Amino acid sequence: MTFVAPVTSLRGDIRVPGDKSISHRALLLGALADGVSEIRGLGRSADTMSTADAVRALGATVELDLDSDLIRVTGVGLRGLTPPAGPVDCGNAGTLMRLISGILAGQPGRFELIGDESLSSRPQERIALPLREMGAQIETTDGHAPLTITGGPLQPIRYELPVASAQVKSAILLAGLFAEEGPTIVVEPEATRDHTERMLRAAGVRVSKVGNEISVWPAQSLKPFSIDVPGDFSSAAPFLLAASLVPGSELRLHGVDVNPTRIGFLNVLERMGARISLYNRTVVGGEPVADIEVVASELVATQIDASEVPLLVDELPLFAMAAAVARGTSSVRGAEELRAKETDRIDTVVQALRPMGVRITEFPDGFKVLGVPARLRGGVVRSAGDHRIAMLGAIAGLYSKEGVRIEDAEAVGVSFPGFFSLLDSVVTR
Repeated sequence: MTFVAPVTSLRGDIRVPGDKSISHRALLLGALADGVSEIRGLGRSADTMSTADAVRALGATVELDLDSDLIRVTGVGLRGLTPPAGPVDCGNAGTLMRLISGILAGQPGRFELIGDESLSSRPQERIALPLREMGAQIETTDGHAPLTITGGPLQPIRYELPVASAQVKSAILLAGLFAEEGPTIVVEPEATRDHTERMLRAAGVRVSKVGNEISVWPAQSLKPFSIDVPGDFSSAAPFLLAASLVPGSELRLHGVDVNPTRIGFLNVLERMGARISLYNRTVVGGEPVADIEVVASELVATQIDASEVPLLVDELPLFAMAAAVARGTSSVRGAEELRAKETDRIDTVVQALRPMGVRITEFPDGFKVLGVPARLRGGVVRSAGDHRIAMLGAIAGLYSKEGVRIEDAEAVGVSFPGFFSLLDSVVTR
């Protein structure tokens, strides 16, 4: 159990790890390229190491130098992945399981994908259905992992996503690379993160976007690439919130990815009155990047509807914390996707914050919070193995009267192994 004590301020300059979503995609596309791809600034976490291990098991070479920021992936070509002797273990990485399913659907052979207990509880028919429509043979276990995929010739489809999901969109687009003709089209109900589309273009694939329709054409090969992975906005988000809440705070985060499809939480914080500035804007690896400065301020309530949810779905637990201390009543609706994460994040957020005195009401698709501009009581947060809930508990501890004890705090290692040490480097007590 980890104890996070109240603090008087957060001050300093920090750099968060490389973007996890981009890191997954760089490893996967590097494995399919013809030649050696170079990745700098990879976000090293339990999830991304699962992806590195998976592409190794399928025949690609990944050179990880613990003393260097450079990682080399030697690809086996677009159709060169081979079935390993046993199952491919995706660990806790939902992004890996869903994206690699789209890739394996076009590979010759039979592949089995497994995951840990948490990943095995998450729905997988949402990717199996469109991939079957393309001609892939996919078997799930009562709609969950383990998955068995028998790859082969695929046909293009036009698929309307029933729920906005970057992972499902990406699985279909990646499978579209192997279609016998094209294009394969995905129609989104709401915009989601577009890292896959950006990286496919960089690898020489024809990709277009018209309105809410994204199209990808079949490819004969992928070019090897060199990419610098910018800082992960989801890893920056807890620091942005903490510095917004704790009086006297002034924090700068350097080299953060500010892709418009990722920074919904930043926009919401600004709407609530947070003092946030972006400067030193540039482009890194095809992604917009900036330094972010945040200064403490008082927050006011706001509402989030279904159209905004995909742009900050990973940060909604942190929004609940912001709403708890903002003046007025805040709410989130259209976020039923939270119930299919590492935990049922609507329930785990309510169970984490209510004992600390937060007036939070649960809905099937979100929650409502009556904010009180004062520090929380503190208490115990049970992360249930969910890295986002563990980080929520840490920020609640900073802005509490008595501190917060976090059960299974090591869950942060799924996405951000150095979270607690980096947090400790900028707090004053």
